[in-house]
Amino acid sequence: MFASLFRSAPEQKSAPPLIALSLIGAPRWGARDFAALARDGVLGNAVAYRCVRMIAEGAASVPWLLYDGAREVESHPLLALLAAPNPQEEGTALFERWYAYLQCAGDSYLEAVSASGDIRELYVLRPDRVSVVADTRGWPIAYDYKVGDRVTRIARDASGFLPVLHASLFHPLDDHYGLSPIQAAAKAVEVHNAGAAWTKALLDNAARPSGALIYKGPDGGALTDEQFRRLKQEIEDGYQGAANAGRPMVLEGGLDWRSMSYSPADLDFATTRDVAAREIALAFGVPPMLLGIPGDNTYANYREANLVFWRQTVLPLVARTARSLTKWLAPRFGESLRIGYDSDAVDALALERETVWDRLSAASFLTLNERRAAAGYSPVEGGDAVA
Repeated sequence: MFASLFRSAPEQKSAPPLIALSLIGAPRWGARDFAALARDGVLGNAVAYRCVRMIAEGAASVPWLLYDGAREVESHPLLALLAAPNPQEEGTALFERWYAYLQCAGDSYLEAVSASGDIRELYVLRPDRVSVVADTRGWPIAYDYKVGDRVTRIARDASGFLPVLHASLFHPLDDHYGLSPIQAAAKAVEVHNAGAAWTKALLDNAARPSGALIYKGPDGGALTDEQFRRLKQEIEDGYQGAANAGRPMVLEGGLDWRSMSYSPADLDFATTRDVAAREIALAFGVPPMLLGIPGDNTYANYREANLVFWRQTVLPLVARTARSLTKWLAPRFGESLRIGYDSDAVDALALERETVWDRLSAASFLTLNERRAAAGYSPVEGGDAVA
């Protein structure tokens, strides 16, 4: 009883008209399946799209060569098949899709169609439609190709030949499927896309950051429902959109505008997008200088960056494909055949070839054939004597 008599009255605190609470939660990342990566990373991102195009078009432009032992073969049915793999497309277009799928999905599939025991056509399969069929030990023994509700199993023929060539990029946590550069750079892609979306939303809102209209009426009351709907409609009609940029806002009595977001200078989205763009280019192995991304001075000039792109990204991909085709396809046409590629046809390597040949030409202690072998050419008759 006495405690209740001497208990102090509850403390009264005055609250401001508006309390703003800002919390930074965990980031929300998008899906990582092929469709989502292709949609956000290729269809919706110019940097990733350009990287895929540069690698695929560059690698597909390198001509194939065929060797029988150490001798180069200039005319052969295998070369004809690689040049015209099917009635719908020529060789460059087919291998452009092959390399593009490898960059987008981390996997590429090439199907060989036979007739009367001979391989007559080649087709690139869309990777999201292909599933690996493994045996009890985990080794691939067949492939399922699904279009709609129809599933076709592609298995080994009577001779033991598996008519699907599967190329995959290294994935540390998957035994059968590869890891695409887009998936490795997915967070950078989302940051880059979010920066573009933020900029577009800012323009749609008259290039003004979001804020709050605070009502400070004389009686301390709130707006009526009718007043609130009318004020909201007036703001949407008269002050949003790029056409209303810079238009002054006329506030009635008791209304005050207070910004509730960071300014563009604080957020610095331009720099953030450039950093994300460089990270995307890094995942693909494309020098940022070739993409016109500002702030990258790693290479002395454009020619040096282009040479690095071909030597470290494109040609290793072509060489890997040539070895895979040799192991998978060449034995069907001859035991001693080997598929190679003509790097001399790459214009970006012309200066490098000239430098190498000048050094070999000055090596008078080498025979002509030794010089040709060091430069990657086959020997010629009468070239074994020192000049």
